[in-house]
Order: sequence, then C-alpha cells, then structure tokens
Amino acid sequence: MDINNGNRKDDGNKKGNKQTRNGIIICIIAAIFMLIWWRVLSHSIEDGTTKEITYDQFVNYLANGAIEKVEIFSDSGKIVVTPKEQKINNYTVTYYTGILEDGNALQARCEAAGVSYTRISDDGKSAILATVLEFVIMFGGLFLFLFLMYRMASRNAGGIMGVGKSNAKVYVEKQTGVTFKDVAGQDEAKESLTELVDFLHDPGKYTEIGAKLPKGAILVGPPGTGKTLLAKAVAGEAKVPFFSLSGSDFVEMYVGVGASRVRDLFRQAQAAAPCIIFIDEVDAIGKSRDNRYGGNDEREQTLNQLLSEMDGFDTSKGIVILAATNRPEVLDKALLRPGRFDRRIIVDRPDLKGREEVLKVHANRVNMGSDVDLHEIALATSGAVGSDLANMINEAAILAVKRGRKYVIQADLFESVEVVIAGKEKKDRILSREEKEVVAYHETGHALVTALQKHAEPVQKITIVPRTKGTLGYVLQAPEEEKFLMKKEEILSRIVTFCAGRAAEEIVFNSITTGASNDIEQATSLARSMITRYGMSEKFGLVQLEDVENRYLDGRSVSMCAPSTEAEIDVEVRQLIGECYEKSKELLNENRPILDRIAGILLEKESITGKEFMEVYNEMKGIAPEGETASETGSVTADEI
Repeated sequence: MDINNGNRKDDGNKKGNKQTRNGIIICIIAAIFMLIWWRVLSHSIEDGTTKEITYDQFVNYLANGAIEKVEIFSDSGKIVVTPKEQKINNYTVTYYTGILEDGNALQARCEAAGVSYTRISDDGKSAILATVLEFVIMFGGLFLFLFLMYRMASRNAGGIMGVGKSNAKVYVEKQTGVTFKDVAGQDEAKESLTELVDFLHDPGKYTEIGAKLPKGAILVGPPGTGKTLLAKAVAGEAKVPFFSLSGSDFVEMYVGVGASRVRDLFRQAQAAAPCIIFIDEVDAIGKSRDNRYGGNDEREQTLNQLLSEMDGFDTSKGIVILAATNRPEVLDKALLRPGRFDRRIIVDRPDLKGREEVLKVHANRVNMGSDVDLHEIALATSGAVGSDLANMINEAAILAVKRGRKYVIQADLFESVEVVIAGKEKKDRILSREEKEVVAYHETGHALVTALQKHAEPVQKITIVPRTKGTLGYVLQAPEEEKFLMKKEEILSRIVTFCAGRAAEEIVFNSITTGASNDIEQATSLARSMITRYGMSEKFGLVQLEDVENRYLDGRSVSMCAPSTEAEIDVEVRQLIGECYEKSKELLNENRPILDRIAGILLEKESITGKEFMEVYNEMKGIAPEGETASETGSVTADEI
C-alpha cells in the first residue's frame, strides 16, 4: 500500500510539474500576442496623427507662415514640424521630414520666417535601448499578471482551463489516523459499515454466493453525532484511498461546472479503485428536483450527472460511495433508491451505554482522578451527542487547570455539564435582594413540586447563580434510569413542574415576573405535543394534527389540520396548562412551610445539592433517615428562570 501510495505521489508531482510548464508556455504566448497587438494598435494610432512630408512642402509651409515650431534632431537627421492648425478631422497632427541642407541654412530659414526652432542631439543607440527596455518591461508585466491569474485559477479549479476539475482531497490510512476503535456509541452504524470494509478486503466470499458490493450508503443523523468520523474510520479500516468532498464543492455559478467536477471525481476514483468516495452535506446537490424546494439548473445538472455516474461505474472494482446529511427529507427520491444509495444508516444520538463509551474514548486523552464515575456523567447528559460529550470533557480539563490540579475530578465533570447546558457563572450580574428572593422561591417551587409528585424526576441541584446563557437560576433534574417512552402521567408531571415556578411567585409575592418565559415555552410544547402528536387528547383521539420537519435539526412542527381545528387545539392546550398550574399551586400551598425553609437556605447558600434539598424535605415531612438519600445520577433538565 505504501509503495502504491508513493507511486501515486510521484505521478501527481510529475503531473503537477507538467501542468506548471504548460501554464508558463501558455502565459508566454499570451503575453507576446498581447504585446504585438498593443504595438500594432499604437502604430496605427501614430500613423493616423503623424505624417511624413517632403522637404519642399516643409519649405513652403515655412514660407507661408503655417508652422508654429520646428524640432531639429541633428544626429538622426530628422525634422519634426508642429503646424499652427493641428486639428484635422478631430486629430492632432504633426509632420516630419529629413534634413537636406546644412544646419546654418535651416536655422536662417526658420529665423526669416519667425518660427521658433530647437536643436536636439539624439543618440540612436539610446533610442533603441529605450525601445528594448520598454518591450522587456511590458512583456514582464504582462507575463507576471497572466501567470498569477493562472496560479489562482489552478488553486480554485485545477488549472486555467480546469474549472471542472474535482477538488477532492485524498486521504489514506496514515493521514486519517481514525479506525472504528475511535468511534464509540454507534454500534449499529459501525456494524453496517464493517460489512462494507469486509467486502473491500475480501470480495471473493461475497461474489462466490452471488452477492454484490453495495454501491453506496447514506449516513443520516443530527449534527455532531459523528457521521464524518465514521466515514474516516471506514477509510482507516479499509486501507483504501478516501476521496472526501462537501456537497457545496460541486456547486458553482456557471451551469455545467458541477457536472464536470462529478465526472472528474469518478474518473479519479476509477483510476484509484478500490476506494471510497465521501460526500458530506449531500443535500447541497441532492435536493429534490420538484418545485417545492426551488429549482436550480446548475444543481439539477450536477445531481443528474451524479445519478448517471452512480449507475455507470462497476462495483466489482471496489468503489463505495458514502454520503452524510441531516436533512434526508429534502433528498431526491432517485438518489435514495436501491442501486445508488443501497443503505440508509441512522447515526442517532447515543443512548446511555453509548454516551458512556464516548466519554471513555475522550477521557483516555485526559488525566482522570480516582473518583471519576463516567456512568453518572452519562446519566446526566441524556440527549447529548458525541461533540457535546467531547466538549464537556475538554471543559472539565480546563476547569481542573484553573483550579490548580493536574487531573480531573467528578466535580469538574458535573460543572462542565452545567457550563455546556447553561453557560459559565456570570459573576458581574448582581441581583438585588428582592430579585434574589423571587428567583429563590421560583426555583424552590420547581424542586418542591418535583419531590411531591410520584412520576417526577429527582432533583440533583438547585442554584440561583446567574449564567452566561441568560438563566438567573435553574434546577437540574435527574431520572433514575434512561427511558425511551413517556407515560401520560409523566408528561403531566413535567408540565406541573414547569408551572410551579410561576405558581410560587404568585403565592409568595402575589405578583408574577418575566422569569417563567422558558417554563411556559416548554410546558406549551409538551401540552401541544400530547394533543397533536401523541394522541393523548380525549377530544381529538388518535389523530395526527401536526408533523415534524427537519427532524434532525430544529424539529419544527408543521400543522396538518384546518384553521378551525387549530383554534380548538389552542383552547385545549390552554385548558390543560391551566389545570396543571392550579395543581402546582395546590401542592405548594399545602407545603408552604417547606417552600419557605428551602428558599431561605437557597438565598443563603445560592446553590444546594439534591441531597441537601431532600434532607430538609424529609426532615420537615417527618420521613425516616433511610429515605433521605436522593439519586445524583440521570439526565439533565434545566428549568430556567
């Protein structure tokens, strides 16, 4: 493999040197042509404004007083005459003739006619040298300009005439340095891609039974889940050339350029087979060709060429196409059919086990303390993707350095989770005593209602320290185990918990603030989903009233019902949230002493753990000591004020 790679590098160097030589020759020819064209044009202009006359005509002009001045070039034997009437057909005209008599007689003629004259001693060699120097300077300037333009064009599109060249970057095993060991939390995706790698290594055992190598696989999932990393790992495992591009690399302003680049890419791939082609963000060129997403001639021609090339290449040569996108719903159906992209591999958010594996991969690069429990961190980061987890490990390492340690402890990791979710502590934001009381009761209301409900998630931390992402305080809740299904009772408990902050403000201060905006947003979203998507409404039953677009991006909801039905949905959402709000007020009123006690402690300490919170709660409830412990593990939900 190394020898072949060296040969390819040598061939590439020879090809690059040949292209440079060809470019220099093209620039020289173009510069000479442009210089000759300029000289011819300048002479034609000069010929139209400078005319030769006979010496007799010069004498007659002199005698008739038609000459303004005379310049006598003694060395070259030339007389340049400037007439009084210089404008002829809107051109400024001068005359020239040769000297036919001695200088004294010519001067006498000029003096007799009252014409000023100038005697100039010119050197013919100097004139020739000046002409040559002018030619060299102009030629050098033109050549330098053209060569710089050639180099810029070569970098952007593979040569001055190569705007259709592919910009693919070729990776081999030594350059990627990534294998499946570096990819964690995506076992199903790795299993599907491992079959492709095995096919490339030993195609005989598959062809013997009649199986064909899949032409392509498309990786689908949210941003940050590791789609590009998986593709690089396939290259590292297969030990074959890896052509990597982004979909936007094909798109140009000029129609036909993208299609030319696709052809060039597949031409290179067939020469380097077996190999892997990876197209990241394939939706840039693979959007549906209907009018729903807008038409674009260049993009559609590029897509058509890609479809044609995927049909045309021979899979027996070992060419596999991988693509990645987080917008599969906009892709053209012809691109996704079997025979082109045969497999759709979902690269979704990792589950609990997957998050723990991802954390281990990144933790191997950091000095970890003996108290670190990555299982707890995995529980506390439900919904996080691989890039989020890598960022949390890095933030924990930075925190450890700031605190003067050479290793990371569990407290650093939990703090990094809060930094990623809510931002850093905002130490310059000083709240007044009244505002701190409002925030304390608001957050205590969330925590207390959580503890009072059967289906709610345990509390891990309560804080009223402002954060850089806009929160004045928040409550971290921690489920005791990861769940993939939610009961109706659990959703209602969450809505009641979201309403508890505003309920505490109204009960204690008999007024409300703007601090519940995020709570209202989340409560409304949950209540609306119960009615429109989960079929938990007695009025509408099992009817889908909303759908989700861009599932792997913002997950925006799209209505699928009539305007009159939407109005009824709004009424039911408002009624549901109103009932939950009244329930939260009822729970807080029944436990007002506990609310006041915990809010007072929070005002004093600014942050308390879930264990401290439950100790006070159990003490005031009269619960035995064995019921005091509270789980400090689970996924994080930030109830922001």
